[in-house]
Amino acid sequence: MTALTGLLREFVKLFVDDGALALAIIAVVAAAAILAKLVPDVSLAAGAVLLFGCLGVLFANTVTTGGR
Repeated sequence: MTALTGLLREFVKLFVDDGALALAIIAVVAAAAILAKLVPDVSLAAGAVLLFGCLGVLFANTVTTGGR
């Protein structure tokens, strides 16, 4: 049972290793979803928010982690 618990913990760490990164990406996805819901005619804007928001979050996290 201990081995199974350890395996599941390592599996979860693959996806949620950095809590701040996960929360920031969730915030970007939520912002894009809200924009898509409020302005459905301009779906390209929601896609741009999603793309550039995720890239920005990833860049900021990489710079922050590299500085440690």
